[in-house]
Amino acid sequence: MTTNPTVFTFADSTDLILEIPSTTLSNLESQFSHPYSRYQAYLNELCLNAVLPWLQEDFSLQAKLWPSSASLASFWELVNGTAVIVDATRFILVPSENIDHSELRVPQEWVDLPTWAGDYYLAVEVAADAGYVKVWGYCTHAQLKNQGKYDAGDRTYCLDEHDIVNDMSVLAVARDLCPDEVTQAAIIPVPTLPQEQAQNLITRLSNPEIINPRLAIPFQLWGGLIEHGGWRQSLYERRLRLPEQRSALQWLRTGVSQIAEAVGWERLNLQLSAASARSVEGRQPKIILSRRLTIAGQLYELLITPQGEPDTPFWRFELRNATVGAAIPGGFKLRLLTEDLQPFPNNEDIATTAVEQLYVEVALEAGEGIVWEIEPLPENYDREIIKF
Repeated sequence: MTTNPTVFTFADSTDLILEIPSTTLSNLESQFSHPYSRYQAYLNELCLNAVLPWLQEDFSLQAKLWPSSASLASFWELVNGTAVIVDATRFILVPSENIDHSELRVPQEWVDLPTWAGDYYLAVEVAADAGYVKVWGYCTHAQLKNQGKYDAGDRTYCLDEHDIVNDMSVLAVARDLCPDEVTQAAIIPVPTLPQEQAQNLITRLSNPEIINPRLAIPFQLWGGLIEHGGWRQSLYERRLRLPEQRSALQWLRTGVSQIAEAVGWERLNLQLSAASARSVEGRQPKIILSRRLTIAGQLYELLITPQGEPDTPFWRFELRNATVGAAIPGGFKLRLLTEDLQPFPNNEDIATTAVEQLYVEVALEAGEGIVWEIEPLPENYDREIIKF
């Protein structure tokens, strides 16, 4: 995506009007379960394509999507809005076709889920036919919580135009002059859902006839479900009637699914060396699963390898530096959790000093899922569930 956005000046001098680039939109037809979510995604993509280059130009070239472009469809299927990270600051883009700027309406998920909440919320009018978007104001998370009104009907926080900063030039000045401004109010975390309850909710909400699943169950349940990246992805894929996309066994047999490839997974065939094989005739290629990760500016590899005998298999999760001969710094952690994020014995390996590798081995029942975590957090990390 290019920077140097086109900025129009034919409106009020405080308006920020950005041209929608003539880039080809994604194939939205096959990525969403219903015309409602498809159109929601269309508006969000137009908004993002116009506003992200402006953020990169005016704030930081490193401005990037959260968590990643590969995750956007699973967000837009369920909730309006997009998160962009600028250095350590999170902007939430809230698009609408409404030309009435009397209020900003922000979905509750972007306000009340700790891992989703932003620092600044940008009100964006999308004029698709005219080829531009108007960023007509912004507010902080603290303003939404302290001055906004909660509308239980559509689960949004509504802030009156009089409480919104309409001059977008003020935003850059405020960030420069007040870098320590408290932008976020306190958030009470939603409860963690038991796995069985989460699976029941996914089964229920996967029916694409439920046009707006975010309003179909109480927010405490809904928030606990979709704040978990693995469950959010699972709900999205089930609504599209896709087969299981993250089965390690299936990846080893027939190749990595397209969705898994999009986030970086690949299937590798490694020929065993003569020293590790009993004979030339017995030498067999070893199949492993690999994902490249960027952590603190360096490339690493997360490997999943089947171990043991066919009748008593177990699995090895291993983290290595992608540079041959380079180590993993002290302080790094590799951790495995159950689907509902519970620890278990020997589920973590910690580098107390620089080491060649970190690994955790685990035996799993058929159909069990594992969530992997690494500290420090990899770039574009979105929690996922690998099935076995």
